Amino acid sequence: MFAWLGLALIIDAVDGTLARRFRVKELLPRWSGDTLDLVVDYFGYVFVPVFAIVSGSLLPDIAAIPAGLVILVTSALYFADRRMKMADNHFRGFPALWNVVAFYLFLLRLPPWLAVAIVVLLCGASFVPFPFLHPLRVARLRRLNIALLLAWSGLAFAAVVQQMEPGILIKLGLVALAAYFVTAGLLTRELNGELKP
Repeated sequence: MFAWLGLALIIDAVDGTLARRFRVKELLPRWSGDTLDLVVDYFGYVFVPVFAIVSGSLLPDIAAIPAGLVILVTSALYFADRRMKMADNHFRGFPALWNVVAFYLFLLRLPPWLAVAIVVLLCGASFVPFPFLHPLRVARLRRLNIALLLAWSGLAFAAVVQQMEPGILIKLGLVALAAYFVTAGLLTRELNGELKP
Protein backbone atom coordinates (compact mmCIF):
# COMPACT_ATOMS: atom_id res chain seq x y z
CA MET A 1 0.00 0.00 0.00
CA PHE A 2 2.73 2.48 0.94
CA ALA A 3 4.58 1.78 -2.30
CA TRP A 4 1.45 2.76 -4.27
CA LEU A 5 0.83 5.79 -2.04
CA GLY A 6 4.45 6.81 -2.59
CA LEU A 7 3.96 6.59 -6.35
CA ALA A 8 0.81 8.72 -5.97
CA LEU A 9 2.87 11.34 -4.10
CA ILE A 10 5.36 11.49 -6.96
CA ILE A 11 2.57 11.86 -9.52
CA ASP A 12 0.93 14.56 -7.39
CA ALA A 13 4.21 16.47 -7.33
CA VAL A 14 4.37 16.70 -11.13
CA ASP A 15 0.81 16.50 -12.43
CA GLY A 16 0.10 20.23 -12.16
CA THR A 17 3.35 21.12 -13.89
CA LEU A 18 2.59 18.69 -16.71
CA ALA A 19 -0.99 19.97 -17.04
CA ARG A 20 0.27 23.54 -17.39
CA ARG A 21 3.03 22.48 -19.80
CA PHE A 22 0.57 20.73 -22.11
CA ARG A 23 -2.10 23.44 -21.69
CA VAL A 24 -4.73 20.96 -20.54
CA LYS A 25 -7.01 23.76 -19.30
CA GLU A 26 -7.13 25.23 -22.82
CA LEU A 27 -7.41 21.89 -24.62
CA LEU A 28 -10.11 20.46 -22.33
CA PRO A 29 -11.96 23.51 -20.96
CA ARG A 30 -15.06 21.49 -20.02
CA TRP A 31 -13.27 19.63 -17.24
CA SER A 32 -11.80 21.19 -14.13
CA GLY A 33 -8.33 19.88 -13.39
CA ASP A 34 -8.47 21.59 -10.00
CA THR A 35 -11.61 19.67 -9.00
CA LEU A 36 -10.26 16.38 -10.33
CA ASP A 37 -7.01 16.98 -8.43
CA LEU A 38 -8.94 17.45 -5.18
CA VAL A 39 -10.94 14.24 -5.75
CA VAL A 40 -7.82 12.20 -6.49
CA ASP A 41 -5.95 13.80 -3.57
CA TYR A 42 -8.83 13.03 -1.19
CA PHE A 43 -8.76 9.40 -2.28
CA GLY A 44 -4.97 9.02 -1.96
CA TYR A 45 -4.28 11.30 0.99
CA VAL A 46 -7.37 10.51 3.04
CA PHE A 47 -9.67 7.63 2.04
CA VAL A 48 -7.13 4.85 1.42
CA PRO A 49 -4.97 5.73 4.45
CA VAL A 50 -8.05 5.98 6.70
CA PHE A 51 -9.16 2.53 5.58
CA ALA A 52 -5.68 1.25 6.50
CA ILE A 53 -5.72 3.02 9.88
CA VAL A 54 -9.19 1.71 10.75
CA SER A 55 -8.57 -1.87 9.60
CA GLY A 56 -4.90 -2.11 10.59
CA SER A 57 -5.35 -2.76 14.34
CA LEU A 58 -3.67 0.57 15.10
CA LEU A 59 -6.55 1.97 17.16
CA PRO A 60 -8.71 0.38 19.86
CA ASP A 61 -11.61 -1.52 18.25
CA ILE A 62 -14.22 0.68 19.91
CA ALA A 63 -12.58 3.88 18.60
CA ALA A 64 -11.43 2.81 15.13
CA ILE A 65 -14.58 3.44 13.08
CA PRO A 66 -15.57 6.67 14.88
CA ALA A 67 -12.01 7.98 14.45
CA GLY A 68 -12.08 7.05 10.77
CA LEU A 69 -15.37 8.90 10.28
CA VAL A 70 -14.02 12.00 12.05
CA ILE A 71 -10.95 11.94 9.77
CA LEU A 72 -13.11 11.62 6.64
CA VAL A 73 -15.40 14.51 7.63
CA THR A 74 -12.71 16.91 8.86
CA SER A 75 -10.59 16.18 5.79
CA ALA A 76 -13.54 16.81 3.46
CA LEU A 77 -14.08 20.16 5.17
CA TYR A 78 -10.39 20.95 4.87
CA PHE A 79 -10.34 20.13 1.16
CA ALA A 80 -13.42 22.33 0.65
CA ASP A 81 -11.83 25.29 2.46
CA ARG A 82 -11.07 28.01 -0.09
CA ARG A 83 -8.47 29.38 2.33
CA MET A 84 -6.57 26.12 2.84
CA LYS A 85 -3.43 27.78 1.47
CA MET A 86 -1.86 31.00 2.65
CA ALA A 87 -0.57 33.68 0.30
CA ASP A 88 3.00 32.38 0.61
CA ASN A 89 1.91 28.79 -0.21
CA HIS A 90 1.97 27.43 3.34
CA PHE A 91 -1.01 25.25 4.18
CA ARG A 92 -3.34 26.73 6.79
CA GLY A 93 -3.50 24.09 9.54
CA PHE A 94 -2.82 20.36 9.24
CA PRO A 95 -3.30 19.61 5.52
CA ALA A 96 -4.98 16.18 5.80
CA LEU A 97 -1.79 14.24 5.08
CA TRP A 98 -3.30 11.04 6.42
CA ASN A 99 -1.11 8.96 4.12
CA VAL A 100 1.89 10.23 6.08
CA VAL A 101 0.10 9.77 9.42
CA ALA A 102 -0.78 6.18 8.48
CA PHE A 103 2.84 5.60 7.50
CA TYR A 104 4.06 6.73 10.93
CA LEU A 105 1.36 4.82 12.80
CA PHE A 106 2.35 1.59 11.03
CA LEU A 107 6.06 2.39 11.43
CA LEU A 108 6.01 3.22 15.14
CA ARG A 109 3.15 0.97 16.31
CA LEU A 110 2.21 3.33 19.14
CA PRO A 111 -0.10 2.28 21.97
CA PRO A 112 -3.63 2.31 20.48
CA TRP A 113 -5.05 5.05 22.74
CA LEU A 114 -2.04 7.27 22.03
CA ALA A 115 -2.71 6.74 18.32
CA VAL A 116 -6.34 7.83 18.87
CA ALA A 117 -5.15 10.94 20.71
CA ILE A 118 -2.85 11.81 17.79
CA VAL A 119 -5.70 11.32 15.31
CA VAL A 120 -8.02 13.59 17.33
CA LEU A 121 -5.27 16.20 17.73
CA LEU A 122 -4.55 16.25 13.98
CA CYS A 123 -8.25 16.42 13.08
CA GLY A 124 -8.54 19.50 15.29
CA ALA A 125 -5.29 20.94 13.89
CA SER A 126 -6.92 21.08 10.44
CA PHE A 127 -8.89 24.09 11.73
CA VAL A 128 -6.10 25.86 13.62
CA PRO A 129 -4.58 28.60 11.44
CA PHE A 130 -0.93 27.72 11.89
CA PRO A 131 1.40 27.62 8.86
CA PHE A 132 2.22 24.09 7.67
CA LEU A 133 5.05 23.85 5.18
CA HIS A 134 4.54 22.89 1.54
CA PRO A 135 8.17 21.88 0.86
CA LEU A 136 7.96 22.34 -2.91
CA ARG A 137 6.03 25.60 -3.08
CA VAL A 138 7.19 27.72 -0.14
CA ALA A 139 10.07 29.84 -1.41
CA ARG A 140 11.85 30.37 1.92
CA LEU A 141 14.46 27.62 2.52
CA ARG A 142 13.14 25.71 -0.53
CA ARG A 143 16.46 24.04 -1.33
CA LEU A 144 16.88 22.82 2.23
CA ASN A 145 13.25 21.65 2.36
CA ILE A 146 13.57 19.74 -0.91
CA ALA A 147 16.83 18.14 0.25
CA LEU A 148 15.17 17.05 3.49
CA LEU A 149 12.13 15.80 1.57
CA LEU A 150 14.42 13.66 -0.60
CA ALA A 151 16.14 12.34 2.55
CA TRP A 152 12.72 11.53 4.00
CA SER A 153 11.75 9.75 0.78
CA GLY A 154 14.89 7.63 0.88
CA LEU A 155 14.34 6.64 4.51
CA ALA A 156 10.64 5.96 3.89
CA PHE A 157 11.54 3.78 0.89
CA ALA A 158 13.98 1.85 3.09
CA ALA A 159 11.26 1.36 5.71
CA VAL A 160 8.77 0.08 3.12
CA VAL A 161 11.35 -2.29 1.62
CA GLN A 162 11.97 -3.62 5.14
CA GLN A 163 8.24 -4.33 5.64
CA MET A 164 7.84 -1.29 7.96
CA GLU A 165 10.29 -2.82 10.43
CA PRO A 166 13.52 -0.90 9.76
CA GLY A 167 16.35 -0.42 12.22
CA ILE A 168 16.30 2.23 14.92
CA LEU A 169 18.45 4.68 12.90
CA ILE A 170 15.94 4.80 10.06
CA LYS A 171 13.09 5.28 12.54
CA LEU A 172 14.95 8.05 14.37
CA GLY A 173 15.73 9.76 11.07
CA LEU A 174 12.08 9.61 9.99
CA VAL A 175 10.87 10.95 13.35
CA ALA A 176 13.41 13.80 13.28
CA LEU A 177 12.37 14.76 9.75
CA ALA A 178 8.70 14.64 10.72
CA ALA A 179 9.43 16.98 13.62
CA TYR A 180 11.19 19.36 11.24
CA PHE A 181 8.36 19.41 8.69
CA VAL A 182 5.70 19.92 11.37
CA THR A 183 7.57 22.92 12.83
CA ALA A 184 9.14 24.27 9.61
CA GLY A 185 6.11 26.37 8.70
CA LEU A 186 6.50 28.36 11.88
CA LEU A 187 10.25 28.65 11.28
CA THR A 188 10.04 29.84 7.68
CA ARG A 189 7.35 32.41 8.46
CA GLU A 190 9.28 33.69 11.48
CA LEU A 191 12.37 34.10 9.31
CA ASN A 192 10.22 36.19 6.98
CA GLY A 193 9.11 38.30 9.93
CA GLU A 194 5.53 37.07 9.56
CA LEU A 195 4.13 36.12 12.94
CA LYS A 196 0.47 35.96 11.92
CA PRO A 197 -0.68 33.04 9.72
